[in-house]
Amino acid sequence: MQKFGQYMILMFRTLTVPERWSVFFRQTLKEISKLGVDSLWIVIFISTFIGAVITIQVSLNIQSPIIPDFTVGYITRETILLEFSSTIMCLILAGKVGSNIASELGTMRVTEQIDALEIMGVNSANYLIFPKIVAFVAFIPVLVIFSMFSGIIGGYIIAAFTGMITVAKYEYGLRYWFVPYYIGYSILKSMGFAFIISSVASYFGYNVKGGALQVGKASTDSVVMSSVLILTFDLIITHLMLAK
Repeated sequence: MQKFGQYMILMFRTLTVPERWSVFFRQTLKEISKLGVDSLWIVIFISTFIGAVITIQVSLNIQSPIIPDFTVGYITRETILLEFSSTIMCLILAGKVGSNIASELGTMRVTEQIDALEIMGVNSANYLIFPKIVAFVAFIPVLVIFSMFSGIIGGYIIAAFTGMITVAKYEYGLRYWFVPYYIGYSILKSMGFAFIISSVASYFGYNVKGGALQVGKASTDSVVMSSVLILTFDLIITHLMLAK
């Protein structure tokens, strides 16, 4: 409860109106490049291979005269749209982006750069953390869309080059009973997860006490806590938005 209270106090300090909007926008663009754009390659790479693996596994496990072949494309699409591109991808990004934020802020804390900002009368939480949260939450929809597209392309590659399923049946499965709401659901869910990753990592990094060893511990703790919270809220959000 003590850590939760400290987290809430930090968020109250962070989520305030920036003192200088020009500085805020400049910092936000820099963070979009560092946290978002630099994560595109890993999102595309992982999503393509996971889409291919899902297609292979589904194709091997539903070989039955009762189940139509196009089900492979349908299951691949549903798996990628509903869970992988939002939840699983955010768990992966918690390791990359979360540890980056925690280690950066932790290093600034132990080298007394944050203390220097406070002495100058700057709201260090708002100046350092707010642009990171806004940048990651704003860019996560782009990462999710790229993940969805790459995962489906990965399945298409398997259909085109292995003969496990024809391309026509795979494409029919992709179109079969498509629900556009699922895309919006995944994007909204991922934006919530992006806030969890960036804010939790910022909390652990901002409150580091000690030296380099504690910075590494804070980075690890942020990834673990972010992952636990993502899985917890995934269950809650899924029940609220999809259960009927």
